[in-house]
Parts: sequence; C-alpha cells; structure tokens
Amino acid sequence: MSKTLITLQSRLVDAVQGKKDRGATMVEYGLIVALIAVVVAVAAATLGTDIASLFGTVSGKL
Repeated sequence: MSKTLITLQSRLVDAVQGKKDRGATMVEYGLIVALIAVVVAVAAATLGTDIASLFGTVSGKL
C-alpha cells in the first residue's frame, strides 16, 4: 500500500513540476548569470587596482 502511495505522490509531483519546470529553469539560469557577473566585477575591480599599482611602480622607477 505504501509503495502505491509513494508512486502516486511521485507522479503528482512530476505532473505539477512539469508545468513549472520552464519558469524555474529560466530563474536558475538568471541566478547563475547574475553570480557570474558579480564574480567578474569583483575580479575586474581587484585586478584593476593591482594593475594600477604595478604601473605606478614602473612609472616611479623610470
């Protein structure tokens, strides 16, 4: 009996999530893109500061 209930529950969950799957996938992709954008922005800010410091050092030595 419990196996039948588990199977029924699984089918119901699959049916409900099947309709919402596209929206959820788009949201997940959006979150991934946003996370990548934040990582790139932080990396660019950090490298920009380091590169400016390096140019300043080279310029001072010339």
